[in-house]
Amino acid sequence: MGASLLSRWVDVPGMSYSAVDPLATFPDSRVEVFKSADDIQGGPFDLLIIAVKPQMIADVIPDYLKFIAPDAPALSIAAGVSCQRLESIVGSRSVIRVMPNMPASVGKGVSGLLFNDKTSDDVKETARTMMRAAGSVVEVETEDGLDRFTAIAGSGPGFVFEMARAFMEAAKELGFDDGESRKLVLDTIAGTIEMASQSGKDLAELRNAVTSKAGATEAGLKQLNGNGELSRLMLATTQAAYKRTVELR
Repeated sequence: MGASLLSRWVDVPGMSYSAVDPLATFPDSRVEVFKSADDIQGGPFDLLIIAVKPQMIADVIPDYLKFIAPDAPALSIAAGVSCQRLESIVGSRSVIRVMPNMPASVGKGVSGLLFNDKTSDDVKETARTMMRAAGSVVEVETEDGLDRFTAIAGSGPGFVFEMARAFMEAAKELGFDDGESRKLVLDTIAGTIEMASQSGKDLAELRNAVTSKAGATEAGLKQLNGNGELSRLMLATTQAAYKRTVELR
């Protein structure tokens, strides 16, 4: 995810980046990549981006604090690590928690932002600008708000991929091959979402507009959610994701 975001951030005017990764290179020459803290040149840097696994933060990040300015903000994309926990590691400074989702890699992500009480308006705007380069932004006021965001938008691509996969399997059962099923399902989903986004209408209204009385769509919808089973399943799905996110905090 860090690399995906970086591929969008490099196009933000007036900003440059250095990255540390012991294994990877970055295909854009505008990013200087170091293998470890021992290799870092330059600084002090004016922003610390934390894009390591949550369980690694306490062990890894202290080695890099000497390279950043005393008042440099810390921006973390690590799931489940609270602002308070981050402050205990990076010290008293601006802390921004970001919960991106995978479509950020193609500039279509939805990112949740949470700022600690030390974050200035200028730093907030910088964070917004960075995340808008990867898609849309939703700001929340509390850790719980970010957990709830995670259950919908953070985990959401996984839910959508699974629904699309099941839809494709159903298409294959009707006689379409893999390629045909993929195109039919993904193009149908993409067009439907674009239509909903542009219309601004209630989704139930749009559903009804494409559903003829006693027609094929109505017959399918009765199976899909006629007794409310799909609605209950989606509620259970997001509640389970939310519960697990809270546990990880």
